[in-house]
Amino acid sequence: MLKRFVPDQYVPSIFDISVEELKQQGIKGIITDLDNTLVEWDRPNATEELIEWFKMVKREGIDIVVVSNNTERRVKEFSDPHELTFIHSAKKPMTRAFKTACNIMKIKRSEAVVVGDQLLTDIFGGNRGGFHTILVVPVAKTDGVITKMNRRMERVVFRWMKRKGLIEWENKKKSSK
Repeated sequence: MLKRFVPDQYVPSIFDISVEELKQQGIKGIITDLDNTLVEWDRPNATEELIEWFKMVKREGIDIVVVSNNTERRVKEFSDPHELTFIHSAKKPMTRAFKTACNIMKIKRSEAVVVGDQLLTDIFGGNRGGFHTILVVPVAKTDGVITKMNRRMERVVFRWMKRKGLIEWENKKKSSK
């Protein structure tokens, strides 16, 4: 059961995801979380660096769909200025939103990656749906109320992963500073 929480890959930030490698693997779409994956949970807009990343990914022919458990207003206000397709109130770790994102992009699951900062929603949901999953270090050191509860449970899973030699999360965090 706990293996469903293990990401296929983990990186310090979305900027450390090799778009070239994704293309070589046949990836045509990125399904990404919003809060604490792309920007801090309380930041309303994309940073300049993130805007450039969106442009680069699109130039490389890879689609992006933002899949968030947050409200329509939050996700729309973030996504619309960058012409990003989005799914709000996604109910992750349920898999429906991930599958819907693939349908929107007109790609197969094997042609998509799921990127997020939370094991209990993004990674667990992506793994349950049969996607390649990429865990990133959370952008912010703070979280909303519900996420704070999830983080406590995540720490238990991280300790299990560390004991099993499945992840070296602390090293990734240190290298991201």
